[in-house]
Amino acid sequence: MRTGAEYLASLKDGRRVYVDGVAVDDVAHHPAFAPIARTIAELFDLAHGPAFAHDGVNRLFVPPRSREDLTAFRSAATVWAEHTHGWVGRSPDHVGAFAAAFAAHPEAFAERLAPNVVAFQRRVAEQSLYVSYAIVPPQVSRATPASAWEGDLIQVGVAEERADGIVVRGAQMLATGGAVADEILVSCIKPLTAEDTDFAISFAVPVGAAGLKLHCRRPYAPAATSRFDYPLTSRFDETDALLVFDDVFIPWERVFVYRDIAGLRRQFFETGAHVLGNWQAQIRFAVKLRFLAGLARKVAAVNGVDRFPGVVEKLGELASLTSLVESAVLAAEYAAQPDDQGMWRPDAQALYGVMGLQAELYPRVLAILRDLVGGGVLQVPSSVADMTSAETRPDIDRYVHSPGVPAEERVKLFKLVWDAIGSEFAGRHHQYEMFYAGAPFVAKGYAFRNYDFDTALAAVDSFLASYDTETP
Repeated sequence: MRTGAEYLASLKDGRRVYVDGVAVDDVAHHPAFAPIARTIAELFDLAHGPAFAHDGVNRLFVPPRSREDLTAFRSAATVWAEHTHGWVGRSPDHVGAFAAAFAAHPEAFAERLAPNVVAFQRRVAEQSLYVSYAIVPPQVSRATPASAWEGDLIQVGVAEERADGIVVRGAQMLATGGAVADEILVSCIKPLTAEDTDFAISFAVPVGAAGLKLHCRRPYAPAATSRFDYPLTSRFDETDALLVFDDVFIPWERVFVYRDIAGLRRQFFETGAHVLGNWQAQIRFAVKLRFLAGLARKVAAVNGVDRFPGVVEKLGELASLTSLVESAVLAAEYAAQPDDQGMWRPDAQALYGVMGLQAELYPRVLAILRDLVGGGVLQVPSSVADMTSAETRPDIDRYVHSPGVPAEERVKLFKLVWDAIGSEFAGRHHQYEMFYAGAPFVAKGYAFRNYDFDTALAAVDSFLASYDTETP
């Protein structure tokens, strides 16, 4: 497994990443990307610990072949999630889990392309690659498919087929962390129509590939004046990117699905990739909710209100919401079963049940934390400079403390809370978690399709059959 330093060195590969209309020369040292790159490097260094070892590679990139493997996967994913307190939503283990499941199910891919997914997973594991993905079309129109859009290949699609590969053109969005990834898995999870075969593709592309451009949303890290003022923004801003393909050549060995609409669905759902990758996501989400619950508990204690019945009720609701996610993660593991290829899949009913509530859970957790913190996050010093200035510090010490809690400790806490609920970074995370699994109707659709309604209906029918109009 490579080190964090080796990962950082690999980022200088000629990639074309744009911020403020200018191409970034070196993402590893640019203020927009250096903080998250360092964080990812730290994860790779952590992976040298015993929790990750699996035949010389990172177990998070390997399909679980036993219940013990699945438990070990959760333990390793938790170590990474706890290092970022859940604030890095697309850490390398997310798409790494997708790649692992792909390789466990080559039969889900066209015969000539199946060896490619096996080789891809092996490369990810052996080289400790950070793979992001872009699997959502640009929002040109959400009412019509790409084949109906004006213009040639707006959504990324096949522009040319060659003997040695394909040429792709167009765009795909939401490559979270793409600017600092090694490679990007490009596909489409949105259902396509029969006219959309040009867009029914799946492939892996190096971020430094010729003709590939990444247009990033506004990065928040450069505006973080200090770690004291923005403790989350200054470390964990992943930056999301729109990928633009200007006739990018993709060799056949990097193509997994080609002009195959049904194949797109198979790669995500028949392989178990969607279940395994989203179980990792819920492990990460549980860690993040636990962190937010800890913030709320500490704020209540610092404000001296943690014994008020109304506050205890709110903290209890936070505990309940967090426990729901933690319990679903464990339930998905407890009810896991091996599939026909011997990969242990987390239980879909437990997993999708909690995923269906994610868009409601996260805003509610934030609302409770906002209620508990009140105006405290609005009346904090403008920056860390107020804490170091001889002119302002005496007033801060006198008027911004709490009983038993000096001013610096209180300000530090409330700055952290603001970065979690009120900064631009926080606003992005609010939106991100609401749509992590797609639109709420999509996430609830997964829950509907994977819930055992047959047993529930059978219980109702059996009860109805136990009496009639003649029953005394």
